[in-house]
Amino acid sequence: MSWVLVLDYASVFIFALTGALVASRSQLDIVGFVFVACLTAVGGGTVRDVILDRGVFWVTEPSFVVVASGAAMFVFFTAHVLESRQKAIFWLDAVALAVAVPAGVGAALSVGVAWPIVLIMGVATGCFGGLMRDVVCNEVPLVLKQGEPYVTCALAGAGAALIVLTLGEPLGLALIACAVVTFVLRGGALAFGWRLPVYKSRPPRV
Repeated sequence: MSWVLVLDYASVFIFALTGALVASRSQLDIVGFVFVACLTAVGGGTVRDVILDRGVFWVTEPSFVVVASGAAMFVFFTAHVLESRQKAIFWLDAVALAVAVPAGVGAALSVGVAWPIVLIMGVATGCFGGLMRDVVCNEVPLVLKQGEPYVTCALAGAGAALIVLTLGEPLGLALIACAVVTFVLRGGALAFGWRLPVYKSRPPRV
């Protein structure tokens, strides 16, 4: 089993948990849970595979949908025991991001695209599923929240992978570096409140 396939399975499962938790806050039925969980789980990877013109991973391996659906049903029956679903969503999302970004980087490298596309595919794989989840559930997308270093963390992780590869290290080590950098930055943002500067317009001078 390839690195990308393992990472895809892990990201699908964890992103599906976050999608189902968001569905629980919207008080959806079990079908809604499965829909939102699957959308979140496969959204980023689908965008990646369509752009790279490779077989869409969950179409080639339908077991991904089974994994996502199972995660959704698990949350449907257990979400009520969580004291803070918002906190759980944030931290699970951080873990999922740290898994999905290297999956996107590995997939892009496997088809031999240029390094800017590798960066974009890492970001797309990590961010688009959560973006779709939040839009469908009528929430402000996490990737667009004011000052939230989400896309930045994904971009930094993908960049770390390319740096490690440039140094002549193997792909496995590069993907591990990608995951670590992504999670450390995203986790730091959650734990310590790191934020990016935001644009503030100034009134024109008289």
